[in-house]
Amino acid sequence: EAIRKSVFMKEQGFKDEFDETDRLARHVLLFKGDIPVATCRFFFSEERACYVIGRIAVSKEFRGKRYGEKLLQGAERAVSDLGGKRIELSAQCRVTEFYKKQGYTELEDVHMDEDCPHIWMRKEM
Repeated sequence: EAIRKSVFMKEQGFKDEFDETDRLARHVLLFKGDIPVATCRFFFSEERACYVIGRIAVSKEFRGKRYGEKLLQGAERAVSDLGGKRIELSAQCRVTEFYKKQGYTELEDVHMDEDCPHIWMRKEM
């Protein structure tokens, strides 16, 4: 919770960081030693007919050290362990290159989420 508040609310100014999906989703937390450094959540979306990974956040002081990649790989393994064959995520447009390097492809036109441009991306497992 603290990582998401710091990244999305303090740094990026989002207002509605926590929602009802948090209660239904599984959450992944990545540590360096005893220090939590990154987090995300994932859930099965009936609407999109696949698992969705979201709220991917890495603490500022740990960025650029491959923690985001490790977090995403952990979430993907968890989805795969549950039988998931496809993952989608709504990426902030400014970080789509990161997701492309992880094997995700862009799906749709840009949409706005809290005045921030996002695009849906997909990865087949």
